[in-house]
Amino acid sequence: MRPVCVIGLGLIGGSLLRAASAAGREAWGATASTVDTEAAKVDGFRVESRVDVALRLARERDAIVVVAVPLPEVDLTLSTVARNAPDCLLTDVVSVKAPVVEAARQFAGRARFVGGHPMAGTSASGWAAGSADLFKDAAWVLTIEDETDLGAWREVAQLVLDCGAQPVPASAAAHDDAVARISHLPHLLAAVLAAVGADSGMLPLALAAGSYTDGTRVAGTRPELVRAMCEGNRASLLDAVDDALGRLGAARGALASTGSLGATVGAGHRGWQALNEYRTTPRPAGRIDLSAPDSREALLALGARGGRIVGLEGDFAVTG
Repeated sequence: MRPVCVIGLGLIGGSLLRAASAAGREAWGATASTVDTEAAKVDGFRVESRVDVALRLARERDAIVVVAVPLPEVDLTLSTVARNAPDCLLTDVVSVKAPVVEAARQFAGRARFVGGHPMAGTSASGWAAGSADLFKDAAWVLTIEDETDLGAWREVAQLVLDCGAQPVPASAAAHDDAVARISHLPHLLAAVLAAVGADSGMLPLALAAGSYTDGTRVAGTRPELVRAMCEGNRASLLDAVDDALGRLGAARGALASTGSLGATVGAGHRGWQALNEYRTTPRPAGRIDLSAPDSREALLALGARGGRIVGLEGDFAVTG
């Protein structure tokens, strides 16, 4: 198995280093955080305090390099990759894809790049928050663009499977539109909900129970991380916010005029049912020949209909 070099050892990067090691891969990391460096070393992992040192080792070992830094640090990190491991197999775990794909083209053009985003996490951060089991059965988007090397894509998909997750093929644009609605908008709404409750005096906080706690959970995420992913996906998030504001406006209008919230609550319940049905309905099994001329289109179609890759067998991706 190809070794793995993880740049950035927060919640996601730290969990990936643990999971790759648990799967039997040689793995090491690098982070500028002294706290995370020392904690990871105490846990028995090889960690470099200098990214260039970790990347030179990646070049020597022909490793997969994983960029696991916040979006504002991506350009600098990719420039460092280009200087020290320019021909590497490169992926990332950043929560916005189009800006990272473009940055890879600009700063690390010689690398074989496959954009990635594991749909897993908590509101906690840092090495101490990570776990080798974080990605178990999680969807993990792997981007497919016109220039994507499908051989490289397959190798990164195997790493994802080794970490316990299931690859979901998608274009960067389709990914960003999707996560604007199911990740970035919820972070924004959680921030608004938390502020509305906290700014209304102590009695609402004293009475806050499950619905408020569940609705505001991700507001506990470090604000700079939330800003980076939401602001980095501005165009898609604006569309999602407009949709949400339209629905809230309609709900307010109905409440003021007729006193009924039936349409809004009913639509929300149907949306919840759709999610529950997706999660509880077995997905049909299938196979995609990765060597076929239309494999790129077949993979993107799989992702668009909510399918995942659950295994790799030779030139075939097993789907479900």
